[in-house]
Amino acid sequence: MNEKQSVRRTLLKGLAGGSLALPFSAAGQVALGADMKSKSLERYQALALQTACQAVNRCANREEAQQRISENIARIRGQIMSSKVFVGSQLRLVVLPEYFLTSYPQKETIAAWTAKAAIEQDGAEYGQLGRICQDAKIYLCGNAYESDPNFPGLCFQVCFILNDSGTLILRYRRLISMYGATPHDVLHRFKEIYGEDSLFPVVDTPLGRLASVASEEILFPEVSRALALRGAEVLLHCSSEIASPRLTPKDVAKRARAYENVAYVISANSGGILDADIPSASADGMSKIVDYQGEVRAEAGSGESMAAHAEIDIAGLRHKRATPGMFNIFSRQRLELFASTYAGSVYPPNTMLDAGGQPFVPERSHFLNTQQRVIQRLTDTGVIADE
Repeated sequence: MNEKQSVRRTLLKGLAGGSLALPFSAAGQVALGADMKSKSLERYQALALQTACQAVNRCANREEAQQRISENIARIRGQIMSSKVFVGSQLRLVVLPEYFLTSYPQKETIAAWTAKAAIEQDGAEYGQLGRICQDAKIYLCGNAYESDPNFPGLCFQVCFILNDSGTLILRYRRLISMYGATPHDVLHRFKEIYGEDSLFPVVDTPLGRLASVASEEILFPEVSRALALRGAEVLLHCSSEIASPRLTPKDVAKRARAYENVAYVISANSGGILDADIPSASADGMSKIVDYQGEVRAEAGSGESMAAHAEIDIAGLRHKRATPGMFNIFSRQRLELFASTYAGSVYPPNTMLDAGGQPFVPERSHFLNTQQRVIQRLTDTGVIADE
């Protein structure tokens, strides 16, 4: 098998897992998962749409939750179409907030939330969102809880990208979460099913090389760096976070991830969470677009808003990455120095696989108990000093 055939096989395997990856080949090159139906656009407009989340937590059953989800999609459709009219035909990419269809589990167990709120991999919701893409002629990135038949009872938090034909071209499963299942928690089984390359998918499109990051993962530089090293140029950040006029940790991180990776960060926050126990404005405001020099190009205030739209200059980004100099830190990385450090483990993998290697659904206490054991081990080994 030659290298081209090997790349093709890798990409087909990625598609089966719902993702397109850009793995490094044996020759040290990046193999591109492509969605190149037309000539690349050097510049276009993108929008971090700050929309309210109508929660499904108070819905009595899955039927009520699905009705609420459909209503949310219909409302967002109107917001996208009107935003397209306001911004103009150059609007080609829209990013939606984290769990915009449902909100997040509050008192619900993992099993109960999966049964009530998780959409299916081939669910009607993707078709409804795809039709918005077709009608508005946009690429759309969103985030949802999604069930997986390979892991019964569990759901993954998925960032997805649909192209302007309505086709799902990327599925990224959140890798780091405090209270939700991730591929890392079932890592051995997950890689058996979907392959190593499904962990960090990137897709090449006329809008540049796109990848997605979920919520607090923006605080973990390794996630964005892994995507950038697979070619990502535009990081689509679906978030639902506490916003403030002061710099928050996530807000600092957005600028840092953009600068250190010479990449755009398009970050969409919720415009409030409604019909839930949490105060509605707790996650509201400060959706933004950060350019590849770490500068904020557009930012929304509070409430539902399409103010966070700005030009994406892919040609400028590529010129910056290709220009030698002190400030091109992306090309100055010396990864070999850190190999031994990152070869170790902090939070262990496979904590949701039983002794036979099969997934199980844990209680909520599982996450804090696991973290407590990690802290104790780090203390015992001297990484963390005793209080």
